[in-house]
Amino acid sequence: MEERSTTLTSEELLSTLTAIAHPLRLRIIAQLTSGRVHVSELARRLGMSRPLLYMHLDRLEKAGLVAGHLELSDDGKAMKYFEVVPFEVRVTADTVVDALAHDVDSAAANGSGISGIHDDDATQALETKQSDQ
Repeated sequence: MEERSTTLTSEELLSTLTAIAHPLRLRIIAQLTSGRVHVSELARRLGMSRPLLYMHLDRLEKAGLVAGHLELSDDGKAMKYFEVVPFEVRVTADTVVDALAHDVDSAAANGSGISGIHDDDATQALETKQSDQ
């Protein structure tokens, strides 16, 4: 599995925080810490429908917190298993500043603006990051 960069963009940071900011998704992560689990078994353990479970698993997978794998059973059925991808979430004020500074650096390299971020906020984040180095 691909290891994440230590500096997240603001989009990656928000994706991660949003993904874990739901009680059912926290329960899903907790269930998967013991190892990979088949979707039907996971739905039974959590007492939820498979469509609802898939919606939450999709959010967690897009954030890079879980990974799904299709396997063929002995009788040829496709079986979907999920497992937790090792991760650590630690958010400080510096994490936010670093994420914004990363966005500013990337936008400058690409010659584009930063969606949802006021230019003054982005400039201040970059200046703060540069003065700390």
